[in-house]
Amino acid sequence: MPRIEVSHDVPVDTATAFAVSQTHGQVRLQWDPFIRRQHLVGADTPAKGVQTRTVSRHGLKMLTEYVSFRSPTQVGMKILEGPWFFANFAAGWTFVPVDPDDPTAGTHATWRYTFTTRPAWLSPVADRIGTWLLRRDIEARIAAYAGACTNPAVLAAIDDGL
Repeated sequence: MPRIEVSHDVPVDTATAFAVSQTHGQVRLQWDPFIRRQHLVGADTPAKGVQTRTVSRHGLKMLTEYVSFRSPTQVGMKILEGPWFFANFAAGWTFVPVDPDDPTAGTHATWRYTFTTRPAWLSPVADRIGTWLLRRDIEARIAAYAGACTNPAVLAAIDDGL
């Protein structure tokens, strides 16, 4: 099962870093290069068990569910319905202080994707292609996320409670 992990240090405390990662609606569209549309299903705020409907900029549609939500340190999601070529897909984000003794030192954010492709007989090739494509995706997303952590409009939306 391929696993892709990318980290980035951002110049905000862990609570703010976590909050930026969990923006949705128009605020999320300001910074996330993957998402064309996204909304929570039957909820106003993210939480364990909450589902999201997402359409990517590539036109891929998916229904995901939060499998963990531990503000401000960790969140995990899995795809319930999505592109046919994924047998399963999960994503996780962790946030730890760069320096536990200095909250102003920033946050070390790590994003992970884990997936299995199908059909199984094609996995040896599909997993390599998927790893390459998803690494490009996650690197672009975390770079955009880092920019959002310094974007006054995104930070103001968080301060306003989204």
